[in-house]
Amino acid sequence: MSKHFDDIIAQVKAIPMKKLSVAAAEDENVLEAVKKAREDGIANAVLVGDADKIREIGARLGMNMDDYEIIDEKDPIQAAHTAVKLVHDGEADMYMKGLIQSKDFLKSILDKEVGLRTGKTLSHVCVFEIKGVEQLLFLTDVAFMTYPTLEDKVHIIENTVDVCNACGIENPKVAPLAAVEVVNPKMPVTVEAAELTKMNEEGKIKGCIVDGPLSADLAIFPEAAKHKGATDRKIVGDADILLFPDIHAGNIAYKFIVHTTEFKNGCILTGTKAPAILTSRSDSVETKVNSIALASVVAEHLKHQN
Repeated sequence: MSKHFDDIIAQVKAIPMKKLSVAAAEDENVLEAVKKAREDGIANAVLVGDADKIREIGARLGMNMDDYEIIDEKDPIQAAHTAVKLVHDGEADMYMKGLIQSKDFLKSILDKEVGLRTGKTLSHVCVFEIKGVEQLLFLTDVAFMTYPTLEDKVHIIENTVDVCNACGIENPKVAPLAAVEVVNPKMPVTVEAAELTKMNEEGKIKGCIVDGPLSADLAIFPEAAKHKGATDRKIVGDADILLFPDIHAGNIAYKFIVHTTEFKNGCILTGTKAPAILTSRSDSVETKVNSIALASVVAEHLKHQN
């Protein structure tokens, strides 16, 4: 079971090396992450984009460009179309955003002919290793799904359970978060959290343990459960998945963690035919490498499901 990103990277090294397809690859941080991922034995890459700029940046970074397949496509929209088709056709295992607008990257994923649609709801998961928290935390959704309905939340849980399973975490504990840990009819989030718990108990949400509503302290700090007399809950500070009520709560939590804690993280888009790496341009090279590693174990997991 993975408790650290080093565990995920060790998993990656025990499986056949995956191939990454990068759309509009002429981005320095992305190419630096691609270089490190290859050097660390995490993934190879096909670089689709402006070949001249890719080679220029690569030379500056000390990359041996002979190690990479480069497909020259100067228009970012067409580069995304070409890059995602490689994954759609099985010529690459995962898809990564380079120097292209997120909306255009997402359009390529949703393309009916060459995209990565499966009919499932798409959702974003960010995996955090945070100093002081014993387990990896799978935060969802912090970047993609704005105001998830109850049905959306069921799909988000299913998507994230798959990611947990890929990381060796069986039967993960899911905490639907709220401001309080009791149902209050005036707080719809708590009502939905209780409904998700009931659906899990009835076998409608499988492969995990759902316990909500739950406040964030009860979800990740065992001491909080003791202080609040809540040690009879299914989750007592040992949640794996933190399910946020909406994008505001998730994004605030994400940025608070990033700017105030000692952490490692990686993020992917799920519900797709193959993992898609949708990181921010401001994310560090380490985060991008971790995201490639996370996508690699998920790609391997999906291969065995199909």
